[in-house]
Amino acid sequence: MEAIECMKTRRSIRRYEDRPVPKNIIEDIVDCGRLAASAINIQPWKFVVVQDRETLKRIADATDYGKFIAQAGACIAVLCEDVKYYLEDGSAATQNILNAAHAHGIGACWVAGDKKPYAARIVEMLGMPPTYKLVSLVSLGYPAEKPSPSKKTLSEVIVWK
Repeated sequence: MEAIECMKTRRSIRRYEDRPVPKNIIEDIVDCGRLAASAINIQPWKFVVVQDRETLKRIADATDYGKFIAQAGACIAVLCEDVKYYLEDGSAATQNILNAAHAHGIGACWVAGDKKPYAARIVEMLGMPPTYKLVSLVSLGYPAEKPSPSKKTLSEVIVWK
């Protein structure tokens, strides 16, 4: 899939078919995440891939708006060391993950991590040191829906000076 088309057609997918996402596809998706821009090239991230059904359910239960993670084929937790620009760095990696998933035909949805009351609990649940911050949870799976939410037009969001 061509890059511009990928960015213009990606949508959040919250319903998945009951089939696993192959390991090589998940690895390529994470590889795209690790290649994201980061401030001063610190690359403060770790990507925890969860496929275990029970752990997916525990993560879903801990969230407020991510209950669908329990039905996903996998979930990538994007964590960053607590450096000055961890949130920007982790967000760039998350966006790369979303686009890479879409390019592979895999549905994905960004679930908030940073500033959520469950963030530290999920870091602990995943066995990561408390020095890491949960930036996002990204559910992955073969899409069982094709949403088409309305988007603001370019003229509504662009300002020229």
